[in-house]
Amino acid sequence: MQLCSIGELAVMLGVAVVTLRRWHEAGKLEPACRTFGGHRLYDLAKVRDALGLGGPPRDGKTIAYARVSSHDQKEQLQSQALRLQRHCEQQGWPNIEVITDLGSGLNYKKKGLLKLLHQTVVQMTLSGGAVPTI
Repeated sequence: MQLCSIGELAVMLGVAVVTLRRWHEAGKLEPACRTFGGHRLYDLAKVRDALGLGGPPRDGKTIAYARVSSHDQKEQLQSQALRLQRHCEQQGWPNIEVITDLGSGLNYKKKGLLKLLHQTVVQMTLSGGAVPTI
């Protein structure tokens, strides 16, 4: 059993601590136990089950990432995204999401790239360190 604090879980899931407290009040997510000080501790396996995360690969999510370096190439970005979508469909991969970005390869603060990395970290954390298929 791997326990984590409410703050750690909030960071892993990308939600606010208040959201986790609301989920607890609504019965959606129960803490495994409380500390002597009354702080909630969550079992990652139970969180995975309660939120439907870390299921078998056929229930997984396929994320494709497309980027062009300038606004002048916006049409090429749409074409890239469409090609990625079709390729994923042809492979029979489930639940496809195509994340797109505009901007230089030297700028690492791209919204789409950060979203992709965040989703990967959340899945790895909740699956006990297993690397998702990329």
